[in-house]
Amino acid sequence: MEEQGTYLVTRLLVRGKERIVSAFYENGRASELSCMSSGEQTLLGNIYVGKVKNILSNISAAFIEIAGGVLCYYSLAENKAPLYTSEKKKPGLMPGDELLVQVSREAVKTKAPTVTCNLNFAGKYLVLTTQNKSLGISSKLDQAERQRLRQIAEPFLQEDFGIIVRTNAAGAGEEELREELARLTALVRRTLETGRNQTCFSLVYREPSAYAARIRSLPKNRFTRIVTDDAGIYDELDAYLKAHQPEDRKKLQLYEQEAPSLNSLYGLAGALEDALRERVWLKSGGYLVIQPTEALTVIDVNTGKYQGRKKQQDTFLKINKEAAAEISRQLRLRNLSGIIIADFIDMEAQEDQKALMDYLASELKHDPVKTTLVDMTALGLVEITRKKTQKSLSEQVYSD
Repeated sequence: MEEQGTYLVTRLLVRGKERIVSAFYENGRASELSCMSSGEQTLLGNIYVGKVKNILSNISAAFIEIAGGVLCYYSLAENKAPLYTSEKKKPGLMPGDELLVQVSREAVKTKAPTVTCNLNFAGKYLVLTTQNKSLGISSKLDQAERQRLRQIAEPFLQEDFGIIVRTNAAGAGEEELREELARLTALVRRTLETGRNQTCFSLVYREPSAYAARIRSLPKNRFTRIVTDDAGIYDELDAYLKAHQPEDRKKLQLYEQEAPSLNSLYGLAGALEDALRERVWLKSGGYLVIQPTEALTVIDVNTGKYQGRKKQQDTFLKINKEAAAEISRQLRLRNLSGIIIADFIDMEAQEDQKALMDYLASELKHDPVKTTLVDMTALGLVEITRKKTQKSLSEQVYSD
């Protein structure tokens, strides 16, 4: 495709089941994919009136029920100020207490969902938080832009919430930030007020569908279109944009051609199948082997069919840099998270190792999810960590 960035949402038959597939295409290649069951509602981001079921002091945690039989993990260490829905006569968290909580991480395999009392309300430029009441600026922005945004945002701080300025705020003017702040502030105060007057297990705030909410995190300077071929999804996205991102509403398009279909035009089904395969070929003839395990994800880099004529160490650096760019893309594409260990081709020269690490770090900066390049071990293994909030693509496809 000719445009820089296009966000697609469509219905596809995947493994014999109808799914809603969303994808972000940059310069003709999918860089992000998501696949959810048609009609599926995620818990992530939702705010409930939950009840404390039990407290496990030995692991500094509690389990909170947010609906009949739905228990969630709640860290006592990370939630110093519970949001009680009514006044307590005795201090300290106890079984039976009712709290206002937000689901901060989906259930993953055998792990329960995670909830927090630090409620987050995200917009395109800002995130408002109810517990951490300071001002934070995205570390992905350069120093000059961080300073400019700090000067704009500091006067916005109020006693009842904190503010995080997102990477997408780069280049945004004061009026744009002020307008979004007003929308988010009204949402925060309405949610807190409503929550204190709701019965136990009430859903106080429902996060927009995952494919709608994803729009607010798309890189604003790198996407030009939002396209769907489904009238119902179009109406939902239009309503979302009207309420939350009116400046991007003009980018939404309904694709109505019968042929080629949106799926065929972008090769969406093929991209989804490729993202579920273990082996990923590189243009040079090298390849990656990606193997998720229970504890971590292992990525092995191989020279494969590469027939370069340069000296061996130059060959290895070339393949490794190509692999680094593809690894960065695959982490986003497959939504891999937790600990990732990449076994690059061994290189003897320390300057080559440094060149690879610097290049990988620069590629990982494009990831909207918090991703950290930790180090290269003595054995030459590169450790990366990526924040876990949602299921990986393979878990989305195969979990039902």
